[in-house]
Amino acid sequence: MDGDLLVGETAGGQRGDLAFAAGEGVQKDFGIEGALPFVALSVAPPLLSGTWALMRESLLAGKASRTEKQVVAFGVSLANRCPFCVEAHTLLLHAGGNTLLADTVARGGEPADPAHRRLPAWSRDMRAAPPFPAREAPEFVGTALAFHFINRITSALPDETAVSGGADVSELLGSEAGRALVRAVDSSPVPGESLPLLETEGGEPLWAAGTPIGTAFGSLRTAARLGAGLLSDEDAAFVRESVAGWDGVTPLPLTGGGLPDRADRPGVRLALLAARAPYRITEEDVHARRVPPFTDHCLVQLIAFGAICAVERVEAGLLSVPGRV
Repeated sequence: MDGDLLVGETAGGQRGDLAFAAGEGVQKDFGIEGALPFVALSVAPPLLSGTWALMRESLLAGKASRTEKQVVAFGVSLANRCPFCVEAHTLLLHAGGNTLLADTVARGGEPADPAHRRLPAWSRDMRAAPPFPAREAPEFVGTALAFHFINRITSALPDETAVSGGADVSELLGSEAGRALVRAVDSSPVPGESLPLLETEGGEPLWAAGTPIGTAFGSLRTAARLGAGLLSDEDAAFVRESVAGWDGVTPLPLTGGGLPDRADRPGVRLALLAARAPYRITEEDVHARRVPPFTDHCLVQLIAFGAICAVERVEAGLLSVPGRV
C-alpha cells in the first residue's frame, strides 16, 4: 500500500506563502471571506491554488455573462445536492442585482429568460447540446467542472454550515461583508492573474486549450490525482473503474452499486462516494478514514481523488458527442 505518500506533508515556506496568496484572492475576487471549500483545501496548497484558479478564471474572469455562469454553477450544485453551494450561488445572484432570478431558481421555478432556463438543464447533463456560443465554451465548461469538484469537497465536510449564518439576504447584503460581496460581483478580474499561484502542472484539456482556464484545469487535475497514492493500486483502480462505468448523471443506488462497507474499505468507500454520491457522505464515513497515520491533508487528498475522477467522467461525457464544444 502507498498510504504514506502524503502523510505528514504540510504547507511551509514558499508553498505556505502561495496558499496564503490564494486565500487572499478568494476573499478579494470571490467576495466571501473564509469560504468553506477553500478553508478545507488550505491543508493541501496545490489543491487550493488549482481549485481557486479554475473557479476564478472560468466563473469570475472572462467575457461571458457572469450571471449566466452563476446560473450554471447553481445548476451543478443543485444536481449534486450541495446545500451550501446552492445557497452561496443564490446569494451571489442577489449580490449581482438578479433578485427575481435568484428567488425563482431558489424555489425551483422556471426563469423568464430562455437562456436562464436552458443553462441549468445543460449543467445537469453536459452531454446535451450547449446553449452558448463555442467561443464561450471554456468559461461555461470550466465553471461547471470547477463546481463539480468544489461541491464534492464541500459535501465531505462534517462541519458544513450555512453561508448566510441564518441571516436574511437583504440584511446580509446591507452589512459590511455584504457590501464587499456586491463589490466583488461587480468587479472584472483580469484573466490569468491566478496562474502564478499554481504549484502543479498538467496537460490542457481540448475544450480550453491555450487559455488560463486550461492551465488551471491541468494543474488541479494533477494535484487531485495524487490522492490515488493513498490507496493500494488495486483500490485506486477499483474507484477509477467504477466511475468510468458511470454515466456521470445517475445517482449511486442506496443499496448495491459496488459501494464497499465502511469497516472493510473506508478509503475506497469515501473516494467512491465523493465521486458518485457526495451528498451521501456522513461524518462516520469521514471519521472512519481520519485515523492515524492519516492526517487532514490525507483526507482532503483522498476526497479530491474521488472528486477529480467524477470531473473527468463528466468531461468525457461532454466530449463524447462530436462538435459539442
